[in-house]
Amino acid sequence: MTALHAMTPSTARHAEAERLSPTTDGSDKALRRRPRVIVVGAGFGGLAVARGLARSPVDVLVVDRQNYHLFQPLLYQVATAGLSPADIAWPIRSILRHQGNATVALGRVTGIDTERRDVLVGGRRLSYDYLVLATGARHAYFGHEDWEPVAPGLKKIDDATLVRQRILMAFERAESECNPEERRRLLNFVVVGGGPTGVEMAGAIAELAKGALAMDFRSIDPKDARIALVEAGPRLLPAFAESLSAVAKRSLEKLGVEVLLGRPVTECSCSGVAIGEDRIAAGTIIWAAGVMASPAARWLAAESDRAGRVKVLPDFAVPGHDDVFAIGDTVALTDEKGRTLPGVAPAAKQAGRYVAQVIDARLQRKPAPKPFRYRDFGNLATIGRKVAVVEMGPVKISGFSAWLLWSLAHVYFLIGLRNRLVVALSWIWNYVTFQRGARLITGAELDEPLAGSARSEIRQAS
Repeated sequence: MTALHAMTPSTARHAEAERLSPTTDGSDKALRRRPRVIVVGAGFGGLAVARGLARSPVDVLVVDRQNYHLFQPLLYQVATAGLSPADIAWPIRSILRHQGNATVALGRVTGIDTERRDVLVGGRRLSYDYLVLATGARHAYFGHEDWEPVAPGLKKIDDATLVRQRILMAFERAESECNPEERRRLLNFVVVGGGPTGVEMAGAIAELAKGALAMDFRSIDPKDARIALVEAGPRLLPAFAESLSAVAKRSLEKLGVEVLLGRPVTECSCSGVAIGEDRIAAGTIIWAAGVMASPAARWLAAESDRAGRVKVLPDFAVPGHDDVFAIGDTVALTDEKGRTLPGVAPAAKQAGRYVAQVIDARLQRKPAPKPFRYRDFGNLATIGRKVAVVEMGPVKISGFSAWLLWSLAHVYFLIGLRNRLVVALSWIWNYVTFQRGARLITGAELDEPLAGSARSEIRQAS
């Protein structure tokens, strides 16, 4: 019996603790026995790298500031009470528990020391032989970072639960509000950005107001809610064919969404949004207008594009650092036809698997894999409970059949049988009953729903 097979679970944990423990100079390099690949970020790309190295002679360390992998395309459903956060997330350690050469470290990366080949995680230094940055993207407010507190976006579970709180609290506060003008403001919702997230978000809010909440209140009629989708460009879903953009616009308007095209937002505040010289008084503003890459380019002092994405070589290596790779929303990579690799889950997964092959070939002194080629599986977006648009090369589908295809694709990409079953059953339940089972307000003050004169009346009564 080899030493590896004879190792008990307790001694295995002790050995791993040794590998992660720092030496006197703050690095853990001296304690390692095999080459180490550090993967920063446990999104689709990061997990694809880790899994792709399962049989390689290397130790894999996945570092993430959260302990879960998140399926971001369905965050809007958490924000609109269609799904619970646990339905679209899965613990990273559980995903990698059967991969013997993979370890998970919880922490926030604050920098990269490329000279010493260390990743800075809080006060620790974790050394690497190969580094893969799959750190994703964050919201972009185009120089108006002060808008973020009043117009949150959707990138994390915390973002989704905050937006859900604000949406549901708007109805609760409107129910207790005696001032008609303030009540109207509370029932106005503005979504900024006409990409897939904005389109899906606007449609979901409309269905929530006009379906699931329609019979729940006495003083207000949720159907009176005004949902406005504001897009600076000339059409919705610019990555789709124009015919599908038109279908999306008509479908949203049929749901009661007011679509404002060619109208950039010039101001966001607690009272509403300014669109040129016009103003919409709104109680809830949701940002879906743009993204900015993580600080990876700054950590590496690497060249980046306007969105902060690292410009990488065809094999995803960072120029000047052949032991550092970047994938997913973190990078800007153009193919031989001049097309930029899209920031979607299939692209991140394909890039992750490819980088794993590149690293494995170097470790085993094998020829490098063939040049990376992205397989485009198309674009999908849903508008409400039974309409979607799908573009797959020359094939363009809209309506209910596209919605079924969209649903199957999203269930397929979820991790874990439980999550797939739960999401599928939740969608069936929502479709049949028009109800949403995750209408929970969390993190709000107890008296927050009571606004204006209603608060004064309660104070006087007490």
